[in-house]
Amino acid sequence: MPLNSSDDNQTISVFTSKLTPAADICVGLAILSVVLLSLLGNGLVLVICYRRRKKMVGSELLCVNLAVVDFLCCICFYPLSILSSFHHAWLGENITCVYYGLGCYIFGLCGMFTITAISIIRYLKTCYSLVYAVWLEGANIRIACCGIWLVAAVWSSFPLFGWGEYVPEPYGLSCTIAWRGYHTSAKDAFYVICSFACFTLIPVLLIVVSQCRILYKVSRFSYSLSARGIRNNLRHAEKRLSVMFSCISLGFVIAWAPYAVVSFLFIFHKEHRYMAPEGFVFPALFAKSSHIYNPFIYFYFNKTFQRELRSLFLSFCPKLGGNRVGVHISAGHQAPYPIHIQLQERGCIQKKNFGLSQDRTHSKSKTKGKVTHTSGNCVHGRPVYACWGSTSKNSPTIIHDNPAKDSLPVSI
Repeated sequence: MPLNSSDDNQTISVFTSKLTPAADICVGLAILSVVLLSLLGNGLVLVICYRRRKKMVGSELLCVNLAVVDFLCCICFYPLSILSSFHHAWLGENITCVYYGLGCYIFGLCGMFTITAISIIRYLKTCYSLVYAVWLEGANIRIACCGIWLVAAVWSSFPLFGWGEYVPEPYGLSCTIAWRGYHTSAKDAFYVICSFACFTLIPVLLIVVSQCRILYKVSRFSYSLSARGIRNNLRHAEKRLSVMFSCISLGFVIAWAPYAVVSFLFIFHKEHRYMAPEGFVFPALFAKSSHIYNPFIYFYFNKTFQRELRSLFLSFCPKLGGNRVGVHISAGHQAPYPIHIQLQERGCIQKKNFGLSQDRTHSKSKTKGKVTHTSGNCVHGRPVYACWGSTSKNSPTIIHDNPAKDSLPVSI
């Protein structure tokens, strides 16, 4: 839809959706799905990181910073785009457009710089760990995070002082930098070219080169150990960690690549329309999907996150854990019942020593085929059941000691 000549009609046409009402609703639902999934995933990441805050290392602080960026961006800015999609026009016009464009650009730069910092730090740790080990501590990582936010905020505020401008997207339901400002003034052209070259192209090159070097170094080290017949558990852990950070970095680049290409083409195109509005919608939605997949990458590759997530779920709902079963074979052949089966519900305190001495203690306290278990394994009225089984084929019945009246016996 071309712009009209008058200022009033121009304002209405710029902030009005160029899509059909059905397409607007689809865009709003898509962004709503991104927001819900991002809040769930990144919220769990932040909760888990808070639970293990005393055990975190430097690179994990950058992952926390990335989760904060994704979480806050979905809370503070995307709801405005969702409401505008359902309204079929941008709400608030120029004021909210500047707010949305400024905020999204700050958080977008923070995400880009954080991914770049993760890639560079992983590269230094993998290839030059002894040289830069002192500089990659928690204090320096915190300074780096503060520097990332400061640089992003300063550079994004230049359009507020005349260097560039925040305008609606060509489809009318989002706001960003005026990439076509390259043709309006020298200051706008300088800001647009620097934004694309220094804050998009160079970070992407650093990310790609660092991740390729890391994967090459890890694969070469792994091959050298395998050739010598050396089995090292650290080799597998390092490879898994490198693959995780590579997926995070390259996934971010892939998600934003279509939007960067479309914006780059828009810079040097003199006419206002060179692509249908739908051509801008799909790259923008694909770029917003970058807020979703980082938590899933953490939980898939990182065993620590998996354990913490399982522990978090069990703390809220202990019944999800079920029962634990342990089998111990007594050493003495004189015992009439040589198999000791221990049943313990999750949520109870586990005993650290389940040795042969404990088995002998239970065999001595056995009375009439039953065992009375009073060793303190019950917490908050949740008993631990002990039972004895026989290896004889003629007596497969197992007798349970169930002190709780409302607890059902466990059969094996």
